[in-house]
Amino acid sequence: MSKPRKQQNRKPKGRPISGWIILDKPFDFGSTEAVSKIKWLFNAQKAGHAGTLDPLASGMLPIALGDATKTVPYVMDGRKIYEFTVTWGEERTTDDMEGDVLNSSTNRPDEQAIRDLLPNYTGTIFQTPPQFSAIKIAGERAYDLARSGEAVEIPAREVEIHRITLLACPDADTAHFEVECGKGTYVRALARDLGRDLDCYGFISQLRRSMVAPFAEDAMVPLEKLVEFEAIEDRDERLAALDAYLIDTSEALSSLPHLIINDDQAHRLKMGNPILLRGRDAPTQETDAYATARGKLVAIGDIAEGEFRPKRVFG
Repeated sequence: MSKPRKQQNRKPKGRPISGWIILDKPFDFGSTEAVSKIKWLFNAQKAGHAGTLDPLASGMLPIALGDATKTVPYVMDGRKIYEFTVTWGEERTTDDMEGDVLNSSTNRPDEQAIRDLLPNYTGTIFQTPPQFSAIKIAGERAYDLARSGEAVEIPAREVEIHRITLLACPDADTAHFEVECGKGTYVRALARDLGRDLDCYGFISQLRRSMVAPFAEDAMVPLEKLVEFEAIEDRDERLAALDAYLIDTSEALSSLPHLIINDDQAHRLKMGNPILLRGRDAPTQETDAYATARGKLVAIGDIAEGEFRPKRVFG
């Protein structure tokens, strides 16, 4: 009787590249679709994104390639800036242009009424996410339940609004805003709640994300710019041109303490072992940090009890 053949480990498809692409996502293009396109363009082994943008929203979508996917949670926690337009007079099922009209009003707010309301939307506030959102209810996505016609009770939760600014009121039906907010804030819900408080209803008619900390607006690259390189026939030349837009993986960790270590310490960390933190300038506060050796990212870990303990290591 012949012995069963051992299953061979399959080699991952694509290149083992690591870094961030700060995509300027176009309107009417899904975040998952954008990640798939970038992964294919760069021939990357794996890819992920930090913070979904609705198809009807444009702007910054940070996409992690390779080992950079290990740093996604730190970007997800970063502050975000959005510019958005609210159209007054209707409340819709999706809180944006796609939804059906739920309520309507002929009332329109004046500029002073809007400005007077905005302090109520600054600081830590309670916000109920939209019915059409990725929030999980009993293991199901809220948007799946909503699409099936099921009424969904989504509990309100705390979100942080650092500032919200009225930029302009071009006409009686619309107002332009900018908001800087923390993780988990739904701008569509802001538009809905502003409309309710102003007794006129409202929905998002335009939305653009201009920042996801630590990445600034000038780091964005339009999708059409990257797609242009498909015309380069030589594969190595094409990939080299694309790789010029990669941002180093460690840039995602710029808000964390940075440890510069030697080769021996790097080896210990890659084996999963802690290293001692010595010297007058050694950090003592218990917090997350990252370590580099020879300018390359080695590990993300915890500082505690005079040690740096690795949680994620990098090749």
